[in-house]
Amino acid sequence: MTLRDLFREPPRDYSLVPFWFLNDNLSEEELIRQINDFEAHGVYGFIPHPRIGLPKSIPFVSREWFRILQVCVEQAARKGMFVILYDEGMYPSGSCAGQVVAANRGFAARCIQRRKPDNIEDDEEIIFQDKEWLYVHTRSRGTIRGLHWDSDDGKESAPPAADLLNPDATATFRRLSLDRHYEELKPYFGNVIRGIFTDEPSLLGRNALPEVRPWTWGFDRYLKEQLGYDFIQNIPALFDNSHPYHSRVEHDFLRAVNRRLAETYYAPYSQWCEKHGVALTGHPAGPCDIGFLKYFHIPGQDVVWRYIEPFKDNALTGHQSTMAKCSSSAQRHYGRARNLNECFGAYGWELTYDEMLWITNWLLIRGVNMLVPHAFYYSLRGERRNERPPDVGPNSPWWKNYKRYADYCRRLCWLLSEGRHVCDVAVLADTDSLPWRAARALFESQRDFNYLDRETLLRECRVSAENIQIRDMMYKVLLVDGATGWDEEVANKVQDMSRSGRVIAFPDPIEGISHAKDCESLSVLLNSLVPPDVSIVPRNPNLRYIHLRHQETDFYVFANEGKESIQAELFVASDLTNREWWDPETGLVVSKATDQIILAPFQILVLNASIHKHSTL
Repeated sequence: MTLRDLFREPPRDYSLVPFWFLNDNLSEEELIRQINDFEAHGVYGFIPHPRIGLPKSIPFVSREWFRILQVCVEQAARKGMFVILYDEGMYPSGSCAGQVVAANRGFAARCIQRRKPDNIEDDEEIIFQDKEWLYVHTRSRGTIRGLHWDSDDGKESAPPAADLLNPDATATFRRLSLDRHYEELKPYFGNVIRGIFTDEPSLLGRNALPEVRPWTWGFDRYLKEQLGYDFIQNIPALFDNSHPYHSRVEHDFLRAVNRRLAETYYAPYSQWCEKHGVALTGHPAGPCDIGFLKYFHIPGQDVVWRYIEPFKDNALTGHQSTMAKCSSSAQRHYGRARNLNECFGAYGWELTYDEMLWITNWLLIRGVNMLVPHAFYYSLRGERRNERPPDVGPNSPWWKNYKRYADYCRRLCWLLSEGRHVCDVAVLADTDSLPWRAARALFESQRDFNYLDRETLLRECRVSAENIQIRDMMYKVLLVDGATGWDEEVANKVQDMSRSGRVIAFPDPIEGISHAKDCESLSVLLNSLVPPDVSIVPRNPNLRYIHLRHQETDFYVFANEGKESIQAELFVASDLTNREWWDPETGLVVSKATDQIILAPFQILVLNASIHKHSTL
């Protein structure tokens, strides 16, 4: 098949993969009917998600639960569809609906609490004491959301969260949840069942004690081993924001906590998935947690709760605005084929189709190539319709025309997955902090980029005076936004590149490297180092693009994030011959007039440019 044929009708692997809320009494007949309906509307994969409203006669990982899953997986197999399993009875992941703590009370989530001298319970220990405070290792009292109405947030029977920093607790979770799913569905692993979704694992759990920090048994020894000094003497500084050492102590503590979580939760989970022939996917708790994504075979994030909205500043400012580039950058740097986003959850029934399309495009143009709509509801009966709405599938007003949207997403996910990303700029990040000021400046000046976290830069990259290389990415400029991720070790790693002027501080100066104080000076400096891949006249800050290379063909994907149409003269670095515009909504060629770009609001178009001879603009 030609690239044009594949674009028009990509494989089903690139389908939308919605959360499917199994949230009521479940009948085999209705499960099969809904799966058939998904397929008829262009949806060829799904995540069966045990959700509040499920009757108590179907406990998580019970015989009846697996009977239901068997029905779903077998029907998916018959219809040529695929399934990603969900690892928890509601969320956050890691507790197996409270069964981990039921197996051992000592496996409940733990914390360190600062409190006035008081009685100490049997399962508590004093870690440190000063003249005013006790610093006590205790239960966080955090929970997860339960599957039944009497076990939701704040309810007495809400399931207790597990201690994810305790390797014995997380091993129990894998045994109770992952091993049981494998035992019951083994023939489908690696074929119909493609992956397992883990959902924002939480160290303290929901509704935990206030003003506490994560802790676990023996964590004082671990901190000393990792940090090289006796951390315990610094605990007062951890709790006192006005302490002169607070920032350094908090930074060291959080880095050690994240390292421990990687060792106890993410790394063994990833190894389990590799051993059993499926992908670890889902997303960590924070939108900037790029360091954990190295353990995901399909790294992900989530845009929910109206964190991102059309035409608003939150699409370009704040930590949530970094999440799409977080997962797509992780995909490229960690050698993965796909990255995903769980999208639209809790946007409310007032979400419109245009808003959904705008957010879809926001994700796609930043490189997200697997979309997990949140959610398709098995049932809207009673209070179920008000549980993190909307239904963006069968119970939506746009369902009758959904196949057009599903095909649109599948075409673009195929294109984004199969092409090699082309860009020259990396933005330095930390493992749990992604800067957004430089990102906004780059987006609004049509400069594409990836986030490069300091650990990956230090451990995985080759650096010369001219570039940074990792896998098939080659960055000619490293942008440092407010010193995020910058320290002496990083400075030494990139010193040759710094001397050649290819490391730029923005907007705050850093001694020893080039400085751009504002967007205009940044653009001038970038143009002097790397000719732009895309430029338009007149300028328009609402145009976004991503450049992909498929063998001998370059594709430029353009999106309009503004309220008004864009019409401009277009220049791209690929050779001017053999170009045409492709429309992902129809899969058809719409124009060969490629010296101009005309984009309506909410629109994406693809420029196909054969023969990638690059020239200076």
